[in-house]
Amino acid sequence: MIVIRVMGGLGNQLQQYALFRKFQSLGVETKLDLSWFSQKNQESAAAPRKFALSDFEGLPFQTASGEEVRALLGRAYEEEAGFAEKMKKRLMPAKAPLFEESEMYHPQIFSWQNRYLVGYWACEAYYADILEGLRETIRFPESKDARNREAMEEMEARPSVSIHVRRGDYLDAANAAMFGGICTEVYYDTCVSYIKERCPSAVFYVFSDDADYVRAHFAGKEFRIVDWNRGEDSFYDMQLMSRCRHNICANSTFSFWGARLNGNPDKMMLRPSIHKNTQICVPEQMKALWAGWTLVTPEGTVI
Repeated sequence: MIVIRVMGGLGNQLQQYALFRKFQSLGVETKLDLSWFSQKNQESAAAPRKFALSDFEGLPFQTASGEEVRALLGRAYEEEAGFAEKMKKRLMPAKAPLFEESEMYHPQIFSWQNRYLVGYWACEAYYADILEGLRETIRFPESKDARNREAMEEMEARPSVSIHVRRGDYLDAANAAMFGGICTEVYYDTCVSYIKERCPSAVFYVFSDDADYVRAHFAGKEFRIVDWNRGEDSFYDMQLMSRCRHNICANSTFSFWGARLNGNPDKMMLRPSIHKNTQICVPEQMKALWAGWTLVTPEGTVI
């Protein structure tokens, strides 16, 4: 059995879910471990999150029980594993039941039958071939806010483009060192120009956790600020992004999924060339692993 730990925010959870579905498509028994969302874990988490996959309408998944996780991991399940178990994990990682993501893409995982997988699995290559099916399965419940229905009608009738600007927690000192300075003003200017060159009548719908900032920076008549989905209703921003014809993403898995759930066969999806400041962009590798995406550097170069 493959067990995938679910953790993080909505975008990360969708990536872990997509990997779950990928394994299932290969005929491998796969389940999700939701224990990260236990009250005890969330009380000590640096960034507490709720389990959000159940907010989708009838999303099918199977969860692993504590007994199943314990049986799969054996002694590695214990908080204080013995010296021999730790050495086994270091010297024979291929045989260790616990596997933690350390690179952008680990294709070898699809040859495994019994592993406990820990990671965020953001790379498009993991599940690009099943995204069409995921779009049919990942269904948002109907919003009670009439503004969302009106916005979707507008977006579907116009050459609409979503722009996601994530600030909020990315401005915290610790997060800024890792995620800051990537989606610069030059990055967004380049993305907007790229779209306009190919779609001169584009209308841009801007989503952000800092409405005042985006009002000041996206003030032209072609921009619409979407600022009414707050708190748990921010879930619907992803749905609105997916209804736009094209997507400009932040270095955020939330907007990656807004683009991935967009079913327009002619869509343009733009994303930053790196997700974290520790990442080095190798253009050939990124283009291969993120097929269909347009990559833009923080300095505004399209690669």
